[in-house]
Amino acid sequence: MKLVIEHLSKTYPNGTRALKDIDLTIGKGMFGLLGENGAGKSTLMRIIATLQDPDSGSIRFGDIDVLKQPNALRKVLGYLPQEFGVHPALTAEEMLDQIADLKGIADRAVRRETVACLLDKVNLYEVRKKRLGGYSGGMKQRFGIAQALLGDPRLLIVDEPTAGLDPLERNRFYNLLAEVGEHITVLLSTHIVDDVRALCSDMAIMGDGQLLARDTPSALEQRLAGKLWERAIDKAELDRYRRRYHVISHHLRGGRMHITVFDEAWPGDGFAEKLATLQDVYFWVTTPRAEVAA
Repeated sequence: MKLVIEHLSKTYPNGTRALKDIDLTIGKGMFGLLGENGAGKSTLMRIIATLQDPDSGSIRFGDIDVLKQPNALRKVLGYLPQEFGVHPALTAEEMLDQIADLKGIADRAVRRETVACLLDKVNLYEVRKKRLGGYSGGMKQRFGIAQALLGDPRLLIVDEPTAGLDPLERNRFYNLLAEVGEHITVLLSTHIVDDVRALCSDMAIMGDGQLLARDTPSALEQRLAGKLWERAIDKAELDRYRRRYHVISHHLRGGRMHITVFDEAWPGDGFAEKLATLQDVYFWVTTPRAEVAA
């Protein structure tokens, strides 16, 4: 089943244009939507999840018209929002049982088996009797995925799922999402480049309510092959280099400022070619020359 989004737009009452004529087709597997906070990602996720209405456009998932048949979509949807609450006094087992009941799993025995299987899947079975108020951030995120997977969804939406997780928990979360993404459509919204590079075979970059680029991570990196150049400079020289070159990023390394510039040909001036990364692609797409040179 494919998720097909056409001409989707949304403007809030304060005049903010959150989405501007979005067209996007997503198939089975892990799809990454990369963009900074305020890019419009969460608005798009909420509209797909039937929590908000767009001003115009259409969304289809298989034969479901999402905007006209929201209840049909909800039956096959799993959703992990950027922020979700848990009842701190309940155990994981108790709360997941309640959510399963709300999702229509009425038979108590079936519900008990489903809850046990999901808690085992997200590696929380051994702490199923522990109150959720005592869970770490990573454990709560894994619980969030468990509740999103109730009912065997065909479409799973996860919004900023690894923000705030330590490296170990993030790696566990990567493995879990990768396993889930082998069988269904998973839409991963994040501002963390490593999340997309690690998990997604297809992706888009979003900014200012628009889709700025769309391809596989490798293909996007290949677009910059032979066009990125790096050198060390004195920090005081940064503005001068920005006026002269398309500087897409700068960072300190070993106490010295290193800049990366985009140029179709070798710019000379002590620059060496740089192997493009997905983070370079993100900076290149979201930082046009006119903005840098201003």
